[in-house]
Amino acid sequence: MMHVKVKAKGFRLNIPMPYTILNIVISILSSKLLQRNLNKWTKEHFERKKLDFTFPLIEKKTLRPIVKELKNHKGIVLVDVKAKDGTEVKVRL
Repeated sequence: MMHVKVKAKGFRLNIPMPYTILNIVISILSSKLLQRNLNKWTKEHFERKKLDFTFPLIEKKTLRPIVKELKNHKGIVLVDVKAKDGTEVKVRL
């Protein structure tokens, strides 16, 4: 399980994220329908800003082994960020 902790002034948020939810998110993000629509939705904005960018295809076959390997390294801190205003974000396996 991945744990996301966010602390700000007067605000604390702890989000436990099971690996099954992470796999569902990977399935949604790697769907060709979403990726096609994402490029279509952002095309107009990128043309206005004169940027030549398309979102790369995300393959489920590539991301699943990464999540599977993360399960073997429990307790590792992936992100630990502290801002000057006191906001903290921590992502731990």
